[in-house]
Amino acid sequence: MKVLLITPPFTQLNTPYPATAYIKGFLNTLDIASFQIDLSLEVILEVFSSVGLQKMFDTIEEDEKELSDNGYRIFSQRKKYLQTIDSVIAFLQNRNQTLALAICSGAYLPEAGRFQYHENLEWAFGTMGTHDKARHLATLYLEDIGDLITEVVDHHFGFSRYAERLARTATHFDELYHALQLPDSLISKTLISLLDSHIKKYEPDLVCFTAPFPGNVFGAFKCGRHIKKHYPDTHVAFGGGYANTELRRVYDERVFEFVDFITLDDGEAPLQHLAEYLEGKRHKQMLKRTFCAENGNVLYINGSTDLDIPQREVGTPDYGDLLLDKYLSVIEIVNPMHRLWSDGRWNKLTLAHGCYWGKCAFCDVTLDYIKRYEPVSAAIICDRIENIIEQTGQNGFHFVDEAAPPALMRDLAIEIIRRGIVVVWWTNIRFEKSFTPDLCRLLKASGCIAISGGLEVASDRLLDKMKKGVTVAQVSRVAHAFTEAGIMVHAYLMYGFPTQTMQETIDSLEMVRQLFEYGVIQSGFWHQFAMTAHSPVGLDPRSFGVKSIGPEFGGFAENDLFHVDPEGADHEVLSEGLKLSIFNYMQGVGFDEPLGTWFDFEVPETTVDSDYIAKCIDETTDINIRQTDQMVWIGGDAIEMIITPVKKSKGQKKKQAYAEIIISGRTENYSLYFNQPTAEWVIDLLINTAPETGNKFTIEKMKMSFENAGLGEFNDFLASGEFTLLREKGLLIV
Repeated sequence: MKVLLITPPFTQLNTPYPATAYIKGFLNTLDIASFQIDLSLEVILEVFSSVGLQKMFDTIEEDEKELSDNGYRIFSQRKKYLQTIDSVIAFLQNRNQTLALAICSGAYLPEAGRFQYHENLEWAFGTMGTHDKARHLATLYLEDIGDLITEVVDHHFGFSRYAERLARTATHFDELYHALQLPDSLISKTLISLLDSHIKKYEPDLVCFTAPFPGNVFGAFKCGRHIKKHYPDTHVAFGGGYANTELRRVYDERVFEFVDFITLDDGEAPLQHLAEYLEGKRHKQMLKRTFCAENGNVLYINGSTDLDIPQREVGTPDYGDLLLDKYLSVIEIVNPMHRLWSDGRWNKLTLAHGCYWGKCAFCDVTLDYIKRYEPVSAAIICDRIENIIEQTGQNGFHFVDEAAPPALMRDLAIEIIRRGIVVVWWTNIRFEKSFTPDLCRLLKASGCIAISGGLEVASDRLLDKMKKGVTVAQVSRVAHAFTEAGIMVHAYLMYGFPTQTMQETIDSLEMVRQLFEYGVIQSGFWHQFAMTAHSPVGLDPRSFGVKSIGPEFGGFAENDLFHVDPEGADHEVLSEGLKLSIFNYMQGVGFDEPLGTWFDFEVPETTVDSDYIAKCIDETTDINIRQTDQMVWIGGDAIEMIITPVKKSKGQKKKQAYAEIIISGRTENYSLYFNQPTAEWVIDLLINTAPETGNKFTIEKMKMSFENAGLGEFNDFLASGEFTLLREKGLLIV
């Protein structure tokens, strides 16, 4: 059995989507031969080359396409594009770095519509950020070409999506089916040509397409039809996020003109069962969560009683076969946090399957990828990290959890430091109060550079209604703790939740403005609420004050639902203003502008105090130190202790000698001063609480150690200036 795993166009330019690497890692544990390709990347590299652009320009000329002013501008500079494209792609692949100087000179790249807003980038890159500025300009250059492709070559094209509109809310298969019958464009011809070369190279028995998003479905089905027509002995399977959320009731038999099998939820066990079936080792009725067609009817087969594969047994993701040195690091937006999604090669890993909270009303909490929470131990995660670094030569990691658990993040950070792994990482969280300033400092010490989390509606009434489990004040304090630790914060924002009024949305915008102004968050993105079939709102809309009005399910996709909200505002009209405001806030401008500036119609004045967020941040909360809390020292090594004897005067009692402990910190050496007995105890404490020792040194152990040393009342020590100084220097309570 040979399996070919494919990511179809289009997802990310800068890093592989991880699904195929996850599955390949699992198949390795079964000794099943597998190969993987990222057609999303390969099609881009083929089209965005001198050869590919020449084909495109020839096609436009032969077809005598009518061009817009911007399209004509690009076409008229085709010679310059052909001369520069290969060098620009090499530069974005982190080769040919000296090209940055030419790009920034302003005399190298041809410029069209995307460049009209880039006049003053000095504020973003200064005079020293030549490399990043060049990447941003090169990104605009690619986007100009992309605009021409969309205009006259293939209107379905997008750098991170392909024909997305056809698959989004596609309750009926008709429109997508019709589009798949049309003649191939230059993009789809390139796709099929590359696919064909890989099929001939690997001769797979089974080809598996992952479609995480609607923008992958058209490309996957194009490929599937080609395989079924030209390689009838090769089976085609389809899975991923789109199938898991949209195709749970598919019954249109035409879908199976493009694929043989559709599997749902975690792919490991269904794929293992499917391989066994194709090898004649398993009866068809014993497949797991699998759709197929038989005699013109669509069947859903889930006869297997085998459990899903435990997360500790799925294996280490395997990035072999992928063109890891060919991905493009682009900078679409200069905001340092926002750019992480498109800039840099990030290895993807998961700390825990599912979500430990699992209550948010807008989320698919009834589906397996959310509701089945299963964490992996910090030791196993670090084993996988070390393995992947050895595979890829890259030490950047994006943990793609629904919400990374705070306790597991703590254990992971300690294990990373203990092993001395040099790693840079970021992840998605809930703004839990568990993320104390100390925990944030620990995460930073382990290599965490950024987190993203859902502030959503920035309204306590609505946060409670959606069962988010946080308040605006709590989010502010947690985000501030991350920022103070040097960790960037991205906020997911939502508008249009059931019963949300325009006043509440404007007040939410004011909250967001203040969060940016005070530097509490660095990046954000507004999403309009979408009711989905598998969320609490979608399952029981009336309890949330809205009414579902369809669409009628027609046998294909079922996820997005339409609804009417008698109490809420028409939030569609607010969309552009909200996006414009946050675009400016992310650039660090516009904080003094009235909120109404961002809209082309009158909006209500905010009712939020202008210092609301500042008060939330300044609000002191008592630190509840528990006996089971762990002490972790990250302040450096004690390299010397200097004892200064104290002479006693005649008639005085014996005085204790004082000691200076010299610590070798990250940026400098510094000193701590105690009486000699306490200093000796402190040195022992720092040794025992350093992550490298592997000890779990709790407050309870610390108290016993302090009192056994005869140093006095432990609570007095906790309240002392000496202990406060230790905390400041790196003795963390987590």
